[in-house]
Amino acid sequence: MAKKKRIQKTLVEKILDKAKIPYKQIEFATHQAGDVAQLDVDHEDYDEHNIYKTLVLTGNVTGPLVGVVPLDTHLSYKKLAAASGNKKVGMVPLKDLLNTTGYEHGANTPIGIWEKYQYPIYFDTAAQEQGEIVVSSGKIGRSVQVDATAVAELVHGTFTDLEEE
Repeated sequence: MAKKKRIQKTLVEKILDKAKIPYKQIEFATHQAGDVAQLDVDHEDYDEHNIYKTLVLTGNVTGPLVGVVPLDTHLSYKKLAAASGNKKVGMVPLKDLLNTTGYEHGANTPIGIWEKYQYPIYFDTAAQEQGEIVVSSGKIGRSVQVDATAVAELVHGTFTDLEEE
């Protein structure tokens, strides 16, 4: 019998281990869409509403900040601006993303961004209601399923309504 291939831990998974936060490693297939990699979500195993995207924005008062919302929804700039004390917020340009977060598009993770930069992080309230959510573990195609409240506490995150109506 062959040994099961062991997945190398990402920095995010090591951070979760150190914080004693349980998680489940997940690998998603990806495909190239233009100049960025996109996840191929297997709808039989994971509902898109339980998979969260990490969006990096900049506010006129705070500078960089992070919004974490379900994959199948859109972030409300107006709601994030109000929650973060900014008059307005906008997405960090793709060309500046790696320098701003240390992660390429598709690999941004609230855990890794907090560890390196301590940017303010806001989670949509749906995450708190769902309990277990899936977020990127810092590499394209790699994610972790983890308790939303535990992650929010780890990154000093705030739960607020971020979904576009």
